Amino acid sequence: MMMYAFVARSICRCSSLLLFASAVCLPLAAQTAVEDQVNLLIGTANEGQTYPAAGMPFAMTSWTPQTRAGETKCVSPYYYSDNRIQGFRGSHFLSGGCVPDYGSITLMPGTGELRTDAVARSSSFDRTSEHATPYAYTVELKDAHAIASITGTTRAGLMRFRFTEDAPDAWVVLEDNARAGEGSVAVLENGCEVEAEVPIRREYAGSGKPAGYSAWFVARFSSPVRSFGTYIGAHSKDNQSVQHGDGMPPGVINIAATRSPAGGSSVASAHLATSAPRPGFGIYLHFGAVHRGQEISVRIGSSFISAEEAQRNLDTEIPDFNFDRVEQQARDAWHQRLSQIQVDGHDPARTIFYTALYHAMLQPRTLSDVSGTYPRFHDHGTVEHVKSSSTEFDDYSIWDIFRAQAPLMMILDPSLESSMMQSLIDKGTQGGYLPIFPAWNSYTSEMIGDHGAVMLIDAYEKGIRNFDIDTAYMLMRKSALQLPSDRAEYIDGKGRRGLDSYLKYGYIPLEDHLDEAFHKNEQISRTLEYAYDDAMLGDLAAQLGHDDDAATFRKRGSNWRNVIDPTSGYARGRYANGTWITPFEPEQHATWITEGLPVQYTFFVPQDIPGLIDYLGGRQRFLTELDTLFAHNAYDQGNEPSHHIAYLYALAGDPAKTQQHVRQLLDTQYADTPAGIPGNDDAGQISAWYVMSALGFYQVCPGRPVYTLAAPRFDHISIRLPNGHMLRILAPGAQSGKIYASKITFNGKPITNSQIQHAQLMDGGTLQFVMSDQPLTPRNPQDNH
Repeated sequence: MMMYAFVARSICRCSSLLLFASAVCLPLAAQTAVEDQVNLLIGTANEGQTYPAAGMPFAMTSWTPQTRAGETKCVSPYYYSDNRIQGFRGSHFLSGGCVPDYGSITLMPGTGELRTDAVARSSSFDRTSEHATPYAYTVELKDAHAIASITGTTRAGLMRFRFTEDAPDAWVVLEDNARAGEGSVAVLENGCEVEAEVPIRREYAGSGKPAGYSAWFVARFSSPVRSFGTYIGAHSKDNQSVQHGDGMPPGVINIAATRSPAGGSSVASAHLATSAPRPGFGIYLHFGAVHRGQEISVRIGSSFISAEEAQRNLDTEIPDFNFDRVEQQARDAWHQRLSQIQVDGHDPARTIFYTALYHAMLQPRTLSDVSGTYPRFHDHGTVEHVKSSSTEFDDYSIWDIFRAQAPLMMILDPSLESSMMQSLIDKGTQGGYLPIFPAWNSYTSEMIGDHGAVMLIDAYEKGIRNFDIDTAYMLMRKSALQLPSDRAEYIDGKGRRGLDSYLKYGYIPLEDHLDEAFHKNEQISRTLEYAYDDAMLGDLAAQLGHDDDAATFRKRGSNWRNVIDPTSGYARGRYANGTWITPFEPEQHATWITEGLPVQYTFFVPQDIPGLIDYLGGRQRFLTELDTLFAHNAYDQGNEPSHHIAYLYALAGDPAKTQQHVRQLLDTQYADTPAGIPGNDDAGQISAWYVMSALGFYQVCPGRPVYTLAAPRFDHISIRLPNGHMLRILAPGAQSGKIYASKITFNGKPITNSQIQHAQLMDGGTLQFVMSDQPLTPRNPQDNH
């Protein structure tokens, strides 16, 4: 892995909050504030697809420097490899995803001759001037002769531009980044206020179609405006107050694929121009002469309903131009979140840990305004209102986050997860089907499975009950049993892909190419994931007293047996007549597998690991197959299908192998560098895996509230639980290199089966690991019964 001279997170961090005559910087080793342990530039190179988002956790809008113009699929707003900044964006990019940004605007200051085109107006900068924290971002723009600082609240942002030289004229452009080139930007009568509408386009199912709502922004400037105008690309018009669109026919312009055989999205995007497929349009404001040290600030409210709601959000959350106050509020919010987990000591891996925790707290995003208004799901213009004081959320990367990000937050903030679960139910009620991957406030049918149901079940099984489980169950049941009667609704993203074949055969045969899915084919992965979803639904049905349903879904939970070939011992493509595909190589990519290999998906039977062990020939063969997978480098930490595999050793009686592989992954796949995330972070899932594994446990089967133990990465960890209890995780020697646990106890009682219940953890206490240099002898898990 390439190492970087990483100077952005410098030894000293001076914040504008330090109101001393001369700021005093402490060495990094002496800093204790967890929010200052976060390195926002981890993941901004290689495949991470993250960006330095400043503001609040789970915010409606995040605020980031922009090095890439427009809203192009698979292109993040910011890449570490870029050396020029085009402006500062109010962004809705799904962090770590191969998706387009949406509903975004960009502001950029400058001096001297006006430059409106994104590339032409961009400025060089020194890494030594770039200070990125969760609560604020600051950089010196050398060509613009200004120091830019940005911070934010949940629904609003504040930018401050401090000029470093005298200049005869200072200007700011505000660009509408609408993906389809539509929308509008207008200077209001007072001259110091700008409104922008950015219509949103869908992706995946319905790709390129209007999503039926817009992002709205209201920007208010601190200084009087001398003159203004509008622009499209590099062409400006003085004294014009409104610009509608970019002058081209509206529509998404498709570009060459942003994934390449040599790598993923960021490798390919490195060959793309930093300009956008469309010219960009907006307004510019002239402020006249400025002196060195003079500031121009801008407050920006955002909403998905209207300019009026954006204004209300702004007036409520940022009523004035006090940058230090807003920055402190954001800092306090991140401190409260991140400090729930205290990792003691000065191990450099603490930076990786807290950055991963930060990345796990960006999505799902807030959708509703301070007034409670939000756009109805998968609709065109209907305004809904939240119930009581709850919040509505959107952008659920469900196929990813059901594995670790959601389980992590169910530990740290079950109340928040309750609101997020109710938001999922609201979407299902408003749209008619429980969504599989709701983003852009729309059905997407992105990825596979039906894991929104699993997230709801997991929350319910963990005692998180402040959501409508009865309505949720009816939605889950509907998705599992019937497709929309109107084929157009199915094409538009409603319902399980391939459900008709799955119900007919007990698996999805290779002849069904799922042409109306965004991810076509992937039949065997879909079968395995539907079987898991069905097993979890059967458990919930039994608990709710729906015995007939429970029997039906539990039987379907064994459908994994229909796609794992008992002869070869691997997940394998199967035809409608029951024959298996040939030729067959379990360690080669196949169209019937999702983002992985057949050998990886062979182990995706989380609902019945004992059954899988028996089916594959018993415990010893199962362990041998796991050994082979790792020995052949067939494990892929950069993609989710592998994430639970290392933990299966423990469930098969060899916890030392789990401890060995998990520690190796923690120490080799993650780093405190821009390339320090092993794949697309996928809304924080890759990061959440790190957090959970560094704590020493992982939930192999979300939906059943039990964690499989490995060993912690750090000697001493304390988790402040939301119920007031404290969970202490002790593993002396872990951070000095001892990776094996010779003994594990919880509140003094030995744990011999490598498992602990969610309820036990939430009651608090001490989870103690006696660390060793030597592995324990494997055992037969049957011995614990």
